[in-house]
Amino acid sequence: MKPEASQTVREIAIQHPHSAQVFESLGIDYCCGGKRSLTDACQQANIPVDHVLDLLSVTGSHPENTPANWTGAGIAALARHIVEQHHSYIRRESPRLISLLGKVVIRHAAAHPEVRSIQDLFGALADELHVHMMKEENVLFPHLAAMEAAADEGRPAPLAMFGSVETPIHRMLADHDDAGELLARIRDLSGNYSPPENACPTYRELYRSLEEFERDMHQHIHLENNILFPRALELQGNKAPHGRS
Repeated sequence: MKPEASQTVREIAIQHPHSAQVFESLGIDYCCGGKRSLTDACQQANIPVDHVLDLLSVTGSHPENTPANWTGAGIAALARHIVEQHHSYIRRESPRLISLLGKVVIRHAAAHPEVRSIQDLFGALADELHVHMMKEENVLFPHLAAMEAAADEGRPAPLAMFGSVETPIHRMLADHDDAGELLARIRDLSGNYSPPENACPTYRELYRSLEEFERDMHQHIHLENNILFPRALELQGNKAPHGRS
């Protein structure tokens, strides 16, 4: 089934994993802002929808370019992938980017004061993500895995201190929105990650790495917002937690 203009960006991203590459290249939000139709998203980005559909068709014709499709994976397996792939990436890259930002600020902030603002924004983002990931890894993800195991074995769902999974999921979604806003401000301040013509190699590596960090965050948030969390809510709806009617 080919993508259609009437579908939401979220639906296309779920059904056609390769579409993330196209959306990234065009600046179309497929994670936090994925509830819009492709037509509306293209209008906002001032891009002809037929052009985007053509790009999606061409990209989808090359299987080697298609990332893994997680729509059929179990909840525990997807959560484990998110931790091993995306959480590990954040923990690895955040200190390196903070170090690069420090060097660029020292050498270039006088001529390019925006890098100091980018440093502050990324520092806030890294701090928020650290707390966010700890909550997922220590509380939410283990509970979702336990819910799935109970459902598979025909047992009552485990009780949780937070009651319905809607409560922590709502908090995680809000965190994702905050992260998206911080990344958008960084992109804007950096001129879409375009270093000055006379930028040194460290400056250029900083902007390249920040752009890569944003791409990984988009895929990370897409997997949670559009696949993991809806499946968890569906699982809870199909079988009421133990002790609830």
